[in-house]
Amino acid sequence: MSIAEKLIEELEKDPKARRRIAELMVTDSDVRLAIVNAVLADVATKRDIERLESATKRDLERLEASTKRELEKLEAATKRDLENLRVEMKAEMERLEERLRNEIRREVSRLEERISALESRMSALENRVNAIEARLARLEGQMNLFVRLFIAFNLPTLIAVIGILLRLVFA
Repeated sequence: MSIAEKLIEELEKDPKARRRIAELMVTDSDVRLAIVNAVLADVATKRDIERLESATKRDLERLEASTKRELEKLEAATKRDLENLRVEMKAEMERLEERLRNEIRREVSRLEERISALESRMSALENRVNAIEARLARLEGQMNLFVRLFIAFNLPTLIAVIGILLRLVFA
């Protein structure tokens, strides 16, 4: 190990020795000037900061303008997409409405046919009931006539038979 490396190792271990060497360096004007020049090379000047600020401001303005243009493009594209979507949705809704109308028309037509068939069947049934009622009325009339005729023809015979039976019982 070299003497310089040993010296650095000792300075790293001993804070008091580090301070002493720093004081010695600062008190020597030539060393102090060399340190200041070395530090100044790394320190930014006010002019450097102003140039950096100006460049940063220009970069931000360009970025802002670029971002604004991009946002305007995106906004226009979004508006176009929304308009296209609205047109497509409207067309789809119209297609669905037409399909629904056609389906409803078909269903109404089927229901009208069924109602018409039911009305025809009800009309036929009413005609049959009316015919049966008319036949029943005729049968009732005929039965009344038959009963009257039966009574008219058989009553004298029954009265005679009753009379004979009464004579036999009281005789």
